[in-house]
Amino acid sequence: MNKIIVSIVLAVILVLGINKITNVIFDVKKPEKSAYQVASVTTNANTTTAETSSVNLESGNIMALFASTNAADGAKVFKKCAACHSIAQGGGNKIGPALWGVLGRQAGSISDYKYSKAMTIHGKVWSIKEMNDFLIKPKDWIKGTKMSFAGLKNAQDRAAVILYMNEKTDSPLPLQ
Repeated sequence: MNKIIVSIVLAVILVLGINKITNVIFDVKKPEKSAYQVASVTTNANTTTAETSSVNLESGNIMALFASTNAADGAKVFKKCAACHSIAQGGGNKIGPALWGVLGRQAGSISDYKYSKAMTIHGKVWSIKEMNDFLIKPKDWIKGTKMSFAGLKNAQDRAAVILYMNEKTDSPLPLQ
């Protein structure tokens, strides 16, 4: 029993002793100035205006971006969606439902696709604003949706995709 106690005490002394010796050998002093410094941020009227318009676009004023984008850009961005959705007329469902004519259609309304319960209950019509809000982050907009896509954070990309989807229908929604 004495050997065990002596061994434990010796181990503690050894650890503390090594710590003290290394502190003497490696004299580490706190630097006076931080090694990584962040440049100060200056804001002017232009930056504030840009930030305000960015916030407005994020919160749903997608209509303002339609003038600066087009459906061809939307076709490029839609490639992210094409892994799970078809958009061709008569295209079948994939992992996600077919999106031909999605704008103006009630959410969760394709009869041959098994939607999540959350999407079926949501039941709103896919307006331009509703689609924009959904595409920012689907899981936050409709809690419980099985759509695992992270979302399109860039408002310009969302506007382009919405323009593209609005062309892929028999009756496009008015862009007002």
